[in-house]
Amino acid sequence: MEDKIFRYRGKTLEELQELSQDEFVALLPSKIRRKFRRGLEEEEKKLLEKLNAGADNVKTHIRELVVFPNMVGRKISIYNGKEFVPITIQQEMLGMRFGELAPTRAVAKHPEGKK
Repeated sequence: MEDKIFRYRGKTLEELQELSQDEFVALLPSKIRRKFRRGLEEEEKKLLEKLNAGADNVKTHIRELVVFPNMVGRKISIYNGKEFVPITIQQEMLGMRFGELAPTRAVAKHPEGKK
């Protein structure tokens, strides 16, 4: 049985890690490309610099930033409005926004009725 190789838009993780940030952004959907064309905010730039420097266990309130290939394997704690949710970035998360990884609402589970 063959192991399935992960690919994002036809490229393996190793090929994606060799791309520059601009080349990777060109592979993303149009809404995200537009955000990067307009420029990043200062906080987002600082967070990217920290992650590019190799920092691990970074805490952030930024939920709009996109997961890049160089973040795979890192631990990031994302604020969901109440607490920091620790997340280990996996290759399947490429192109997703941080906010998608840390849900702000919990599923309401009602207790089973007594009979």
